[in-house]
Amino acid sequence: MKKAAFWTEERRAYLILVFPAVIIYWAVMAFPTIFSFILSLTNYNGGPVFGNPDVKIVGFTHYVRMFNDKYFWISLKNNGLIMAISLFGQIPLGFLFAYVLHRKLIKFGDFFQTIIYLPAVISTIVIGRLWQSFFSPYGPFTEFMRRFNPTWENELFFDPHLAILPVLFVILWMYTGTYLIIFLANLQKIDPALIEAARIDGATEWQVLTKIILPALSGVIVTTAILAISGSLKSFDLLFAMTGGNPARRTSVLALYMYDNAFRGAPKYPLANAISVFMVLLSLILIMVVRITESRFGGRE
Repeated sequence: MKKAAFWTEERRAYLILVFPAVIIYWAVMAFPTIFSFILSLTNYNGGPVFGNPDVKIVGFTHYVRMFNDKYFWISLKNNGLIMAISLFGQIPLGFLFAYVLHRKLIKFGDFFQTIIYLPAVISTIVIGRLWQSFFSPYGPFTEFMRRFNPTWENELFFDPHLAILPVLFVILWMYTGTYLIIFLANLQKIDPALIEAARIDGATEWQVLTKIILPALSGVIVTTAILAISGSLKSFDLLFAMTGGNPARRTSVLALYMYDNAFRGAPKYPLANAISVFMVLLSLILIMVVRITESRFGGRE
């Protein structure tokens, strides 16, 4: 009876529908992650992986090597800067623009909405190349700055301490429109009668924002934070197009640092896999932090 109750028609249908997705997940996500971790513990440097007598387990040697590499910490710092500009730049600006457009505080709202969102639909490689030309020593930015100081020399892409600044600016400019659309869509879910009632009762625009709109969007803000964190850890194509990690790999990020070790020069596959495993663990930790924050402050919309 228990066996018959367990294998009901509904449960069989459920398992049949879920099974292909589980197989695809294990083939595309879970198995490569596990295999990458195993490979990071070996001395593999090319050739056959299975049945190769030269492949041996060396433990966490490559993780120690990774943590002792100064370029790893430079890459991690740059990922932190990108994450900061995403969390404290893109999200607040996206919300501000969405609020102004939703409350119709300016005219031609559809025009500004299109202009702000447009960079998000253009190829990242194209944007990287365009902004690289813009900030180059012979580009428009140099000509603009020389109007104020004729002797000014553009060393943005040559100074290791300044080269990351154009990248951060482009990231801020490129993805703010995505959060604009997210917030604008959710602002439209708020009952306008609630806001009008507050205005009739004498609430100021600031009180409407802090007492009605922000609490209603608390869960959405947490969701955008997850998107910002995951996007910052995946940063690769824009950096690859604009700087390639240079000068002196000072604009490198973890994904580019992993790429350099795997495919540039002598391949260091175990070290590259150690970097990828670290990125996965870092992502999980950050997701857990966001989930804890969501459980405490989110979900009230």
